[in-house]
Amino acid sequence: MRATATSNGSAPPAHRVVLTGFGVFSSIGVGAVEFAEGLRAGLSGAKPITRFATEGFAHANGCELVGFEPRQWIRNLDVDELGPATRFSVAAARMAVAHAGLSDDILRGQRGLISIGSTDGESHDLDRLVETEIEYGPEKMDPQVVRRVPASRLATAVAHELGLEDVEAVTIPTACAAGNYAIGYGFDAVRTGEVEFALCGGADAMCRKTFAGFYRLGTIAPDCCRPFDKDRKGILTGEGAGVLVLESLESALRRGATIHAEVLGYGLNCDADHPVAPNQGSIARCMELALNNAGVKPSEVDLISAHGTGTKANDVTESRAVRDVYGEAPPRTVSLKSMLGHTMGAASALAAIACALAVEGGFIPPTINHRETDPECEVDCVPNHAVDADLRIVQNNGMAFGGNNAVVILAKYEEQAS
Repeated sequence: MRATATSNGSAPPAHRVVLTGFGVFSSIGVGAVEFAEGLRAGLSGAKPITRFATEGFAHANGCELVGFEPRQWIRNLDVDELGPATRFSVAAARMAVAHAGLSDDILRGQRGLISIGSTDGESHDLDRLVETEIEYGPEKMDPQVVRRVPASRLATAVAHELGLEDVEAVTIPTACAAGNYAIGYGFDAVRTGEVEFALCGGADAMCRKTFAGFYRLGTIAPDCCRPFDKDRKGILTGEGAGVLVLESLESALRRGATIHAEVLGYGLNCDADHPVAPNQGSIARCMELALNNAGVKPSEVDLISAHGTGTKANDVTESRAVRDVYGEAPPRTVSLKSMLGHTMGAASALAAIACALAVEGGFIPPTINHRETDPECEVDCVPNHAVDADLRIVQNNGMAFGGNNAVVILAKYEEQAS
């Protein structure tokens, strides 16, 4: 999105962008309060996968969302016409709007943006359709499931559910960095005044295609995810959604909203160096872009929420990139994937919410399942137990296949910008 120049040719003044509402569906908690409690307690969402058949796999743990009842949140759409990831995104958006103290009528009177990131879109439904085609032929495919497949529905269904017409609704497909991409897109739109609110985040549902792909790459852990541990063996696939309400500080103050945190800036880049292997220099450069965009010095950052997948390559590369930017004494660097699994397009959105809750609640979530830090990683990952901390500025990393990197900088809200 691009700001419109004023009549004298200058850009309009930038607005401060704040977070006023969260919608959270995760394997360790639903809603901001329960999610914060799960993070502080170091809960694990790992359990045997039931979402799809796992016969033939030697191990098949994942981080499923259990007990999700979409009809508790989705009021205006036919749930049966929505794929599982779209149900997550719509329910999380509905929850975020309620958490922010906004009504549908208020939103309908404003110009807005909906940006939802995703890795898999509705691949769970695609799995079902392919299975039907192989076993019974394409003529037996369920037409209702076919109509649910377009990934664009993750965003447009939110607009339909809330009755919003004066909005842009976009699904951002930058894989595992997509949540941060979506937040950055919303940040620009609110900061420039192009929109009055933005519903941003990510959603993905577990699917056999992605699990099998990571399994074939040898990156599915047999039991649990151990980021930065010398005995780490890979990821666990997960699912869920995180949606954040972004609005200008002026708007939040005018309506007396609770301000949970402030978005200071973000950085994006794509090195296109390798289909799956992370690039250390590119990750470091993305962090620098984010810090520069936010006007923050490395010495001012109190915590890094790492991408932290628990694979051999990612954790070493990311921790070295952190040290390239922060030197020999980087901030504490944690991985929420130890608790949530890898929720794909929802990962950095859920992590952004976690960062805001940590800032607001004065604690650092732990990296659980930890036994001994890999000497090649050289970070304090806050092993196994949360710690109390006065956090002012936090960095949230999101990295993806294909070299897509996205980093968001969040801060404790203060009345006067420092």
